[in-house]
Order: sequence, then structure tokens, then C-alpha cells
Amino acid sequence: MSPLSKAQLCHQAEQLVDFINKSPTPFHAIDVCRNWLRGANFTELKEKQSWCGAIKPNGRYFFTRNGSSIVAFAVGGKFRPGNGTSIVAAHSDSPCLKLKPVSRKSGAGFLQVGVQLYGGGLWHTWFDRDLSVAGRVMVNDGAGGYTSRLVQIEEPIMRIPSLAIHMDRSANEAFKFNKEVHLTPILATIDKALNGADKDDAKKLPHHPVLLERIAKQLGVSVGDISDFELCLYDTQKATIGGLLNELVYAARLDNLNSSYCAIEGLINSLSGEHALEDDSHVRLVALFDNEEVGSTSAYGANSALLESSLRRIQASCDGASMASFEEAVANSYMISSDVTHAVHPNYGEKHEENHRPELQKGPAIKTNANQRYATTSVTSTILKDIAQRNGIPLQEFVVRNDCPCGSTIGPMLSAQLGLRTIDIGNPLLAMHSIREVCGADDVGLMVKLFEHFFAEFAALDAKINVD
Repeated sequence: MSPLSKAQLCHQAEQLVDFINKSPTPFHAIDVCRNWLRGANFTELKEKQSWCGAIKPNGRYFFTRNGSSIVAFAVGGKFRPGNGTSIVAAHSDSPCLKLKPVSRKSGAGFLQVGVQLYGGGLWHTWFDRDLSVAGRVMVNDGAGGYTSRLVQIEEPIMRIPSLAIHMDRSANEAFKFNKEVHLTPILATIDKALNGADKDDAKKLPHHPVLLERIAKQLGVSVGDISDFELCLYDTQKATIGGLLNELVYAARLDNLNSSYCAIEGLINSLSGEHALEDDSHVRLVALFDNEEVGSTSAYGANSALLESSLRRIQASCDGASMASFEEAVANSYMISSDVTHAVHPNYGEKHEENHRPELQKGPAIKTNANQRYATTSVTSTILKDIAQRNGIPLQEFVVRNDCPCGSTIGPMLSAQLGLRTIDIGNPLLAMHSIREVCGADDVGLMVKLFEHFFAEFAALDAKINVD
């Protein structure tokens, strides 16, 4: 029996859809999370400032880095330096196309936009979609400084058209394309866009003037105020609840906004009781990292010191901290690395190992790999299975076939860096890395509930685990 009512499950799926529609880029996703946390009485900290004296038992805090990663945490009422941290970690980025620093291109009467491929997208799904741009713009503030502004153009202003079947009769047998040449979106017709404008002046700019003007208009600034930007292309088709019985979510960026949403929602929900933190001896923490899709090696990715420095500063900011508090805390901590996993495909069932075939609508899947592509161990799986079983949350198992390559997550990376007990889990997904992915609607609420109970119950359960 599900630990949530049908109405509760539906609500969580609808909340995820709303989150995705507000989050065309990691910058937007983190901004949404920031606002949610503020609404849940979290206090914003700054990495550039001292935290000494700022962090108190029963307190709630968060900070962002680069506007694309966020760490949020709540301190237990009985927390003491050296005590552990209950962690859920996920990533905020997804495969996409990003504008090049000089994006201005043209061909056959069209203005086009030069793009870079970010991550390992299923790029053929980007053809014939109604595309637009969103991201971060650095704007001159008029006082000699610069400010970061978020922009999202909601209208479909770009498209990558397919070549007609009449010109490539082999397309249905093997659709091949050159990623540099054929994945170049069209923006406008030259005659309409330039209509009396000085073509020589336009060639001096790194981007088409009509695109810069549209961005400036959206921000309410002049083109001259725009210093630089990081813009992603995105599909303007909204995420939605689908399936005949409304049991599916159709959306872009489910990898990994699904996990990002569930992590933040689970943390906030675990604090809903008036005395939720009073008897907790741990810190409850969520970390959402950028750049997982390209290896995590950045100042705001999981392969940075972001999580370590967060844990060190939390320990050091509390009264009674010693030189060894951080090391003691790591040994007492546990991390859920949450990233979506592959659901068994009804048309490609042979791609899954016969006994490890996660299905949509049957709960999160524990991911295991003997070659350490996932960080799950018998100890870490026992802990999470105990919490799930006691709260009626179904779990599935995923292992990749021996004749297939296995992807990885931020789990092994962070576990190795810190010596942190870690489990890899994820909600099952179809069409991973497509421009439109599919997940189970009920799985969203089940994952949220699992995280909620993990935050509330891990500290007490860990006292009963005897493994050194």
C-alpha cells in the first residue's frame, strides 16, 4: 500500500511539472529552489562571509555557488560537532545546446545560431522542435558594476529543420548528421531580420543584432548594457502529466530535475512539524551540483571541494568544534546520490538484465555495479531498505547487463573524495537524454516521501548499525 494518497501523489507530480516549466536552465532551477527555501524559513548564507556564530541548532540555511549549484541544510536540535550529516545529492544540469561565444551565422537566406553540444544528448530528438533560449546575462548596472540577470524567451524563436525524406531516402534506416553543420538552428530570414539595417555593422557583433535586441527587450535594458551571457536552447513545449490514466510525466530535463525537486521537497517536508528538529542529532543536507553531464569537474560540480568545504564549515561554525570534528562527522554521515535510472523499455526489453528491470510507477530503484560505477554497498542498501520498508515505500533494483557499458553518477566520486557511506538510487526513466523524457507520476511522490523519512529517521537508525 502506498504511503501517500492518490491526491498527494498527483500533487507531487504536478509540482514537479511546474518546477520543470520554471527551470529551462540550471540557473533558473537554482533560483526556484532558492525561493522555495526562503519560503520555508531558510536563511541565506554567503560563501564569502564568515559563518561563525551564524549556524545554530534548529536553524535552517542555504547558499548558492555560481547561481547553478545550491547547498541547503537544517541543523538538528541535539547536533554537536562530530555528529553526522544526512545527505541527498543530485545535479541541476541536463544535456542541451549552448550558444557559442560568437554565434552569428547565416546560410541560404537564413540567420542561424552557432551552438555547442553540452553533455551526451540524444541529439536527433532536437530536430523539428520549437526552440527558444534561456540563461544568465551579465548586465552593466550603470554604476560601474555588473549584475547577473536571468532571462527566458518563451516564444519559439529557433528551429533545427530535418532534411526532407525526398532528399535522403536512407533517413529511416540510418539517420546520420554532422553535429557541427546540421545541428545549427535557424533564427530568422535575412531579408526580414535586416530590413534596412546596416549589414556591415551587424557583422561586427558576435551575435545577430535581432537576437541581442530580443534579449535586451526581455530584460528591459539596452543592447549596450549586455556584457556577456550563457544561454541554453530549450524546447518550448511544456512539461505535462500524460498517459491515458494520467500516470506519466512527459517533460524535458527529467534527468535530473526529477531528483533535484524530490531532494528539496523532501528536505522541506521533513521540517514541517513544529518540533521536527528538536531531537535530531544530525544535520540534514541537500546538495545540487552543476556540470554532472560533462564530468563534474568545475568549481560548482561534484568533483570540486563544494561538499567538503560545506561540511567543514558547518562543523567549524558550531560551538565545541575540535580539530577532528570534520573527520568524525564524515564517518557518521551517509549520502544518497540521486540520479534517474533506466526503466525497462517495452520495445527494447532485451537491453535490460533479466532480474533487474525497473518499471515506471513502482518506486525508486537502487543502482548497483560491481566495478564501482555506482557507490551502493550491502551496508548502505540495508539502511535505505530499512527506512523504505518501515514506511511502505517500494524499492526496485537496477544492475546493467555485462555486455553493456554502465554509466556513473556523482556518488562514487563524492564517496571516494570524502570516505562517505553512499548509496546510488534514482527514479526510472524512459528516453533518457532525449529532448522529451518520460517518468512515472507516482514515483515522484514516493521519492519525496523516501527522502523525507530518510532525513527524519537516519540518525536514530545509524546508532543501530555496527560496521567499521
